Amino acid sequence: MTSPGDTSPVDAAPLWTPSPDRVAGARLWDLLDVVNARHGAGLAREYGALHAWSVANPGEFWAAVWDVAAVPGERGERLVDPGADLPSTRFLPDARLNVAEALLARDDDVVGVGGGEASNVAMAFTGEDGESAALTWTELRLLVGRLQAALRAAGVGSGDRVAAVVTNRPEAYALMAATASVGAVFTSVSPDFGADGILDRFAQVTPSLLVGVGSYVYGGRRFDVRPTLATVAEVLPSLRAAVMIAGAGVDDVPSGGGTGWVTWDDWLAPHPAAAPAFERFPFDHPWYVLYSSGTTGRPKCIVHRAGGVLLKHLAEHQLQHDLGPADRLCYFTTAGWMMWNWQASALASGTTLVLYDGSPFHPDGNRLFELARDAGVTALGVSPRLLDAVRQAGLRPAETHPMPALHTLFCTGSPLAAETARFVHDAVAPDVHLAAISGGTDLCGVIIGAEPTSPVWPGEMQGAALGMAADVVDADGTSLPPGERGELVVRNAFPSMPLRFWGDDDGSRYRAAYFERFPGVWHHGDFAERTEHGGWVITGRSDATLNPGGVRIGTAEIYRQVAEVEGVVESLAIGQEAGGDSRIVLFVQLAPGLVLDDALRDAIRSRIRSRLSPRHVPAVVVQAPDLPRTRSGKLSELAVRDVVNGRPVPNTSALANPESLDFFADVAELRE
Repeated sequence: MTSPGDTSPVDAAPLWTPSPDRVAGARLWDLLDVVNARHGAGLAREYGALHAWSVANPGEFWAAVWDVAAVPGERGERLVDPGADLPSTRFLPDARLNVAEALLARDDDVVGVGGGEASNVAMAFTGEDGESAALTWTELRLLVGRLQAALRAAGVGSGDRVAAVVTNRPEAYALMAATASVGAVFTSVSPDFGADGILDRFAQVTPSLLVGVGSYVYGGRRFDVRPTLATVAEVLPSLRAAVMIAGAGVDDVPSGGGTGWVTWDDWLAPHPAAAPAFERFPFDHPWYVLYSSGTTGRPKCIVHRAGGVLLKHLAEHQLQHDLGPADRLCYFTTAGWMMWNWQASALASGTTLVLYDGSPFHPDGNRLFELARDAGVTALGVSPRLLDAVRQAGLRPAETHPMPALHTLFCTGSPLAAETARFVHDAVAPDVHLAAISGGTDLCGVIIGAEPTSPVWPGEMQGAALGMAADVVDADGTSLPPGERGELVVRNAFPSMPLRFWGDDDGSRYRAAYFERFPGVWHHGDFAERTEHGGWVITGRSDATLNPGGVRIGTAEIYRQVAEVEGVVESLAIGQEAGGDSRIVLFVQLAPGLVLDDALRDAIRSRIRSRLSPRHVPAVVVQAPDLPRTRSGKLSELAVRDVVNGRPVPNTSALANPESLDFFADVAELRE
């Protein structure tokens, strides 16, 4: 994301302001009215006033979210138990709920077809290969009821773990809801993981049931997942059952492994369609386990609490982003990224999910925009990398694939450059609310993001999420003023703080991860700064920050400039230890057929020097054939840094392409 100091004349005006033709923030103001009536708060009708009240009165705020969102269950009278410190804080400690009941609260009868599309669809799925499916809200409830019965027949109950190797398809969401309905704990990865990567995660949580897709399609190719599933099942002695979701041309279950496999259809066959029953559990009952790729050892298994994550997502969907029953949300994600879980929760707001699985660039970069246009998507989620690739390809979806229903374009996964933001409004969707958000797997939610009632400025996020006392601090934990970069922290407790790490019985690893660096506050590990507009800029992970001459530099600043150099497709910067200091090394991937020469090196360095500072200029620029990235698509700066500095790379199974690291160990330019 751009630095607020890097401005141009176009920055004199915001990119987007709320349209008078659309009632923005209706749910936001509903909650504000409840707060004023219930607590005599006297809040002005502005986001900043509600945000300030929400962090000053967290118990009352999250209780109001429960009430306004009509969460099914018993809220209880106690609003918050502060405990001894932030990680021991408990919200709504007497509440009881079942998150599956909330996800399935909308139960429309079949009302037929109007305007060319079913008006009661809960999920509509499209695969890259043309496979399609749709479930109405009633059909989704009945499928969850069948799955609930199948889980119980397999001996899966409260506290057991259900592990899934699945694509972004309706069965995966229904399985997650059914798992929650019986009080079991869900966990998933995408099927492009290898067996070692899956086992690094699932073996820690010892699942009772494994469900996997037999195949998946990406980039015009079909990949057989059955050998991987067989290997995984063989190494998980805790399994009681293993189920395969068949794919086109892949109907035979995996062979081998100690657990007998059964197809999805055969597993469900004994259980007729029926509405699920919902036992209610405590607010802090575990919902699912997410995995942090980490930098040392095996991935952290982050256990997320049901009530806390549900409330956080309800606030983000309904209040921050104005989503409701009239909306159709499509987020390009896999089941191994927290945005999959985030998207699933939109069902609790009555929002239809439009699901896509496959490559967003097959056959070309308009694939998602074509889907959004044809499916009437109102809120679309993508990454800055995807938008940059669309821009590099010279595509202009606003002209070729206009999306008249679209009101919000979510963007997360890496910093969003101001240039990319301008491209969105020029060539993708001119009137869209570009909602850049930043949070992560650790809290399964947003810290800094968007809201529907204020302007959007190029390269900036609009503000801190409701209930989040976000701050920017220096190395000593002292708050910094706008325009100064520091560490992103959250000073108050919030309900989606992890319940615990799996296997961390004394809580020491959990506390060290978030509360040790700055005692008494949540340390997120990002560099951030606030702007003169009241917005925020995230400049990259603080643990991957460059530090030449003792000056700390966020890598995103460099990437933003290099992306504008003709011929550069992507770049990755690291700090190489040299002469007791650190020098910046920049690796670039170039367009096909291009070779890095002195002229291109000079162009890269000149742009960085002129747009940022001499301190930012890389000492070495190297062309790389491939750049390592995690399975959620993020560049792995830490892995390259370790290789270049002669250190072993921990947890290579977290990488989608670990073989790419071989190049960096033998680059002659790095031994100069």
